[in-house]
Amino acid sequence: RAFSEEYRTGSYEILMTLPFSRAEVVLGKFLSALAMALVMIAPTLLYPLSVGATGELDMGPVAGGFAGALLLAAAYTAIGLFASSLTGNQVVAFIISVAINFFLYILGSILSLVPPFLVGILQFFSSSYHFDSIAKGVIDSRDIVYFLSLTAVALYLTHFVHREKH
Repeated sequence: RAFSEEYRTGSYEILMTLPFSRAEVVLGKFLSALAMALVMIAPTLLYPLSVGATGELDMGPVAGGFAGALLLAAAYTAIGLFASSLTGNQVVAFIISVAINFFLYILGSILSLVPPFLVGILQFFSSSYHFDSIAKGVIDSRDIVYFLSLTAVALYLTHFVHREKH
């Protein structure tokens, strides 16, 4: 809804008259949507606190899980922003966003169904594979680079759509 609703109502033209570049608008919308996602994740911090109060807790997977959730939220938010920039209909934008994010997630689950030569490629593009690795408490630079790259590519595509469309 970040851009699609603005296209529909015509407020995007007003936004573009403000003294902000297109990149700043895209980044501002991304950061505000990401902040909202983090607000929704924040209450889950109570789970490890309550478990830690009653027993011993391995902080590696807990910290990895929250780091992975932050990176996954950033990537999925950027993809949602890209989908919203493609259309003036927020329902269509939602469907596009869910389809892309679901495809990236499900790739990790279908690895046993594909030929062996495709496993490495599909595993590389699978968001669930990279998230599961981080959630185990293993912070690997390949997983971090994957999520940051996915976020950057989606934000670049969003900026590109705005530059070409308006």
